Amino acid sequence: MIDNTFLDIHPDVKAALVAGRPIVALESTIISHGMPYPDNVATALEVEKTVREHGATPATIAIIGGRLKVGLTEEEIEHLGKTGLGIIKTSRRDLPVILARKMDGATTVATTMIIAAMAGVKVFATGGIGGVHRGAETTFDISADLQELAKTDVAVVCAGCKSILDIGLTLEYLETQGVPVLGYGVKTMPAFYTRESDFQTDHQIDTPEGLAAVMKAKWESHLRGGIVIANPIPKQHSMAKDVIDQAIEQALKELDEQGIKGKESTPFLLSRVKELTGGDSLKSNIALVMNNARLASAIAVEYSKK
Repeated sequence: MIDNTFLDIHPDVKAALVAGRPIVALESTIISHGMPYPDNVATALEVEKTVREHGATPATIAIIGGRLKVGLTEEEIEHLGKTGLGIIKTSRRDLPVILARKMDGATTVATTMIIAAMAGVKVFATGGIGGVHRGAETTFDISADLQELAKTDVAVVCAGCKSILDIGLTLEYLETQGVPVLGYGVKTMPAFYTRESDFQTDHQIDTPEGLAAVMKAKWESHLRGGIVIANPIPKQHSMAKDVIDQAIEQALKELDEQGIKGKESTPFLLSRVKELTGGDSLKSNIALVMNNARLASAIAVEYSKK
């Protein structure tokens, strides 16, 4: 744990840290920007419940009133969900301003990793990581998540990178940065709403114990940086590839026509894909988040034994 005057650790999380019990970090951008109210609050609370049921302590991370919160109250989760897009989507570059101005911020994958690492939490469950956006060869639009994975010692359990991104270039970037991409029971990189893509993970590992062993080996050998654990969406919730691809192409076309750029791109695309799929993508999104929370809890349990 890092001594940080801005850091507030929830009593339940602090007790788990002191006792060496398993903890799973959870992000807050999915609450404020990833889903509509009240689905966002209900999902956040259900994810926390799932983590507890699988033997770990949930630590939802956000910034409230300029304080870095590791573990939220139900009232704080409700606040994030109700305020929605009024909460600032906070990446690494935004952190000092949000802290100095005592504002509220919803943490991305990158900032959740940063704050989790400050508290000493090693396992983080999310939906999908950010990555290299399509057309990045001209826009240079690359998520800060990838650079954070290169230097922050947290394992991120996800359903791959968001399928609105360029999966191949995302994997190339991670390889360049030395970030292991481990497929949980699969050889191909999951594509968020679907279980497979045309791209390979670095290694297939079939058990939570095996994944925890890789984490231990990486960090005890002083190899800095995170690990991507790619956990495919359950088969019964996977969407048809042609349906989701068509919706993404339409959403990307509208994004370009409306001139939406930067941090507003992903919320727009996810919202538009939800509309174009009649809400099916939201159901899949919720299912994959729950699935990742279960796996992250199992990994945290195993890692706590090491």
